[in-house]
Amino acid sequence: MPYQEHFETIAGCKVRIMRGGSGEKLLFLHGARGASAWLPFMEALSQRFDLIVPEHPGFGGSETPDWLDNIGDLAYFYLDLIDALKLQRVNLAGVSLGGWIASEIAVRNDSALKTLTLICAAGIHVKGQPKGDIFMWSREEFIRNIFHEPRFAEAMLAMAPTDDELFAEMKNRLATANLGWQPRLYNPDLHKWLHRITVPTLIVWGDDDKVIPPAYGTAFQQLIPGSRLKIMKNAGHTLQIEKADELAALMTSFIETH
Repeated sequence: MPYQEHFETIAGCKVRIMRGGSGEKLLFLHGARGASAWLPFMEALSQRFDLIVPEHPGFGGSETPDWLDNIGDLAYFYLDLIDALKLQRVNLAGVSLGGWIASEIAVRNDSALKTLTLICAAGIHVKGQPKGDIFMWSREEFIRNIFHEPRFAEAMLAMAPTDDELFAEMKNRLATANLGWQPRLYNPDLHKWLHRITVPTLIVWGDDDKVIPPAYGTAFQQLIPGSRLKIMKNAGHTLQIEKADELAALMTSFIETH
């Protein structure tokens, strides 16, 4: 199903948005690598949903606003975006950094949400369970460590990035560092407030996630009342690529039963 690309100005920041499909509204928040392309995973979801994929302020084709200092700023930005796009009973999903943002949105105000899906989400700290340090990895190490199956990394490394793609990668890494350098990819206070989430919540993790270990999925499940945890076998951190069809089917089933 074809998607449309357009720009919206929210809180004084011009952001790039991809949108496609019809049905219930599903707002998907990307991870640290950005959302430059309409992935097969997105195409699968757009067969059942009105899928909305913004690029966060500071990332890719979106502007970098002066007010962007921390993850809380992005949470309030997306609450403004939900109001501006008149999204009611919207299904919210986020992967990795996007899952962290989704959690921060939901603890502040989940009244416009129907469901929440967190995929290999950052945002909390689990003692004795160190995360991979994405800021210290080379580009090749990063790509190899986000997958379980080496063939996905080999395919990505075989594609020589253009200058524009390299610029976008650097912009995304800078924005991620601005949000998650210290402490590394978590908010020390978030775990205290996850009990405020009242909407049905699905947590999905890969059993071989080298960026954020599966123990974090268990911790999120214990902190969010009534939430459900699904661990995918033979899967790494980038489920939306490595397990695209399985993840889209899981999300569709979860959303359609609530």
